Amino acid sequence: MVAGGDGLNPGAGRPVAAGGRPLIITEDPLLLDDLLRLCAAAGAEPHVHHAVPEQSVAGGDGSGDGSGAGAGRGADVAGVAGVGWESAPLVLVGDDAARRVRGAPRRDGVFLVGRDLDDPRVWQRAVEIGAEEVLTLPDAEGRLVDRIADVVEGAGRPALTVGVIGGSGGAGASTLACALALRAARAGERTILIDGDPLGGGIDVLLGGEGADGLRWPDFAGSRGRVGAGALAESLPELHALRVLSWDRGDRVVVPPAAMRSVLAAARRRGGVVVVDLPRRVDEAVAEVLAQLDLVLMVVRGELRAVAAAGRVAAGVRMVARDVRVVVRGRVPGGLDAEAVAGLLGVPLAGEVPVEVGLPGRVAEGEPPGSHGRGALARFCDGFWQRALGSAQGVAV
Repeated sequence: MVAGGDGLNPGAGRPVAAGGRPLIITEDPLLLDDLLRLCAAAGAEPHVHHAVPEQSVAGGDGSGDGSGAGAGRGADVAGVAGVGWESAPLVLVGDDAARRVRGAPRRDGVFLVGRDLDDPRVWQRAVEIGAEEVLTLPDAEGRLVDRIADVVEGAGRPALTVGVIGGSGGAGASTLACALALRAARAGERTILIDGDPLGGGIDVLLGGEGADGLRWPDFAGSRGRVGAGALAESLPELHALRVLSWDRGDRVVVPPAAMRSVLAAARRRGGVVVVDLPRRVDEAVAEVLAQLDLVLMVVRGELRAVAAAGRVAAGVRMVARDVRVVVRGRVPGGLDAEAVAGLLGVPLAGEVPVEVGLPGRVAEGEPPGSHGRGALARFCDGFWQRALGSAQGVAV
C-alpha cells in the first residue's frame, strides 16, 4: 500500500540547452585565458569572439579603429550572431565586452564575467544585456565550471533521488532500497543504486553482483570537485539493468564528505532515478547525502521498541533532509498499525509493506529483492514509482 502525501517536485528548474559549444565574448586577454582554462576543466571547447565587431561580420571590409565607432547596432549584433549568439547553449560575456552585446536578442544562458567585486555598475551592465547572473573570478570559478560542464553533459532535469534508512536494526532498509532500484529499472528508468552504508556488507551482494567488474566506493575516495555524470555511470557495475555503486570487501570504510558530495551530485545530474541505501548514523558524509535527497523513506517495524529507536534516527535525519516519510514493514501480532507508527513519529506515512512469504529464501538463492512481480514488495515499489514519476509537475507519494 502506498499512502498519499504532500507534493514532491524533484528537479525543478529549467533544463540547460544541450549540444553545441559555449560562446566566449571578450577582448581581455587575461580574462580569456581564465575562461579557456575553466572550459578545459569542464571538458568544453568554446567558440571565442574577441575581435571588434567589424572584423567578425561575414562579408565586412574589416575597417574600423577597434572602438566600434561608426558601426551600427545591427553590425554589432551580426558580428556576435555570426559565432552563434542565439544557438550557443551558454554565453560568457566579459565585463569589457558588455557594451558590444547590448543590442543582441535576449536569451537564457547569458553570464557576465568579470574580476572587479567593487564595481557598482556591473549589475547595471548585466541588466542591459539580459544576463542571468554576474560571476566574479576567481571566487565564482567553481560555479562557472559547473555551468559549463552542464552544457557539455547536456544536463536537464536532475534525477529523482530517494534515500532509504532503517529506523532500527533489521528493519529491511537495504532490501527495500534494492527493490525500489530494481523496479525503477524494470519500468524503463535510468537508475543508479548507491550503497551509503560501509558496514552493510555491500549492497551488490543482495543483487548477486559482488564479483561484477566495475568501480566501488574506495575508487572514488579521492574525488574532489566535479565528477562527470556519464563517466561515473559507465564505470559502475551494471546489474539487472541498473548501475550499482557499492563497497568492496576491503578494509576501507570511510569516504570523505567532499567525495560523497561530488559522486552523488554526478549521479543526480545523469537524470532518471537514484536510490541511496543509508546507514542509521548521521555523520558528516551522510549529511552531504541527505542534503541532496528529494525524499527519505524510513523503514520501521510496527512495534513499540522499533518505533522508539526510529524516533532517534528521525530526529537526526530531519535536521538535514528536506522530506522524511515512514514505511511500515510488516504487521506484528499485538503491535501498532501503520497510522499509529506514523503518528508516534510525527512523520508522514509513505505506505506499508506486508511481510512477503518466501522472500528471504529467494534472496539467499540469488533472486534480488523485488524480482517477484506479484510479491508485496514489488507491488509497493511499483505503486510508489507510479506516483513519484507520474507527473513532471510534482507528485504525492
